[in-house]
Amino acid sequence: MTRTPALALLALSAACALPAAVLLAQPASGAFTVAETGRSYASLQAAVDAVGNARATIRIAPGTYRQCAVQEEGVIIYEAAEPGTVTLAGRACEGKAALVLRGTGAEIRGLTFSNINVEDGNGAGIRLEAGALNVAYARFENSQQGILTAADPSIRVYVTRSTFTGLGTCENDAGCAHSLYIGDIGSLTVRESRFERGTGGHYLKARAAEVVIEGNSFDDAGGRTTNYMIDLPAGSVGRIADNWFVQGRDKENYSAFIALGAEDLLHPSDGLRIENNEARFVPGLSRQSAFLADWTGEKILMQGNKLAAGIKQYEAR
Repeated sequence: MTRTPALALLALSAACALPAAVLLAQPASGAFTVAETGRSYASLQAAVDAVGNARATIRIAPGTYRQCAVQEEGVIIYEAAEPGTVTLAGRACEGKAALVLRGTGAEIRGLTFSNINVEDGNGAGIRLEAGALNVAYARFENSQQGILTAADPSIRVYVTRSTFTGLGTCENDAGCAHSLYIGDIGSLTVRESRFERGTGGHYLKARAAEVVIEGNSFDDAGGRTTNYMIDLPAGSVGRIADNWFVQGRDKENYSAFIALGAEDLLHPSDGLRIENNEARFVPGLSRQSAFLADWTGEKILMQGNKLAAGIKQYEAR
């Protein structure tokens, strides 16, 4: 798997090609500005519609917006004018998410998604139904899910330096929601991100054929009725490395930190590498758990993991 997402390169090339006057343009009549034209709009949906089947950056002025949008086509970068100052809160389009994405591609930079809840329990900051997705410096908080994707082998998802907090629930008829819930897609990369304070379900559940999960923290100390830190229920190849895990007290299931192949096996797992991670329990907690619970029976490479007392490195199920 390439370590440099194609959309990031596309975004960099597009930005370099823009004249300085456009790059510095400020909203004149609304908070949502299409950088390439300098035109601003009062609603995010109006800005998305103005892009159409093109490639563009929508720069969002600081503020909290009770707005959502559906992207049907094109490649759009959704960017906070100042990282961390833009929040999309409390509204889901189509009963799904603050951003429903089914264009060619999308990139999220510096946005916060907060308090997204819907009737079926699958409210998310982002619902990805088609195309590629890059996410950087984003925050997903106090919602049913952070990111939820469709099942499509052409989809690629790349997440870096983002936070998932106060997410997940198993209190609905459709099944559990998770902090990050990835369907049967081509590949998932998650790097240098933080998962914490889960409120049900798993922190990261993915049916992706290939995963790279590196340099993240999974802090379950403040979690409530949570399950696995990482669940790869369909089998996956790739690498889980250099992550830090702490398991909390309030667990619905504390039998394992990472689960592999617990549901329908859609992908091979032979050669999956799980290495150089660190796992422990919250201070004062004594119990037995497995770092990896494996239902596949395939050859998994495990090395260099630092595990606290009570954590067995591998357990066949």
